[in-house]
Amino acid sequence: MADPAQPLSDIESPCIGTCTLGPDDLCVGCFRTRREIGAWLSYSAEQRRAIMQALPARAQQLFDDG
Repeated sequence: MADPAQPLSDIESPCIGTCTLGPDDLCVGCFRTRREIGAWLSYSAEQRRAIMQALPARAQQLFDDG
């Protein structure tokens, strides 16, 4: 059984603390969807990595369309 007092391992996150949803339900700070933000801690490292790789294109789309 895991010790509940043990700190969580560091999980990479693109969050910059802006937390404002813009067009297409994307956060204008980190470019994740509402669903991705809410489920981030439950995603596997591979799922988070795939999302992180998609973020630059989302940022470009958000700012090109806006």
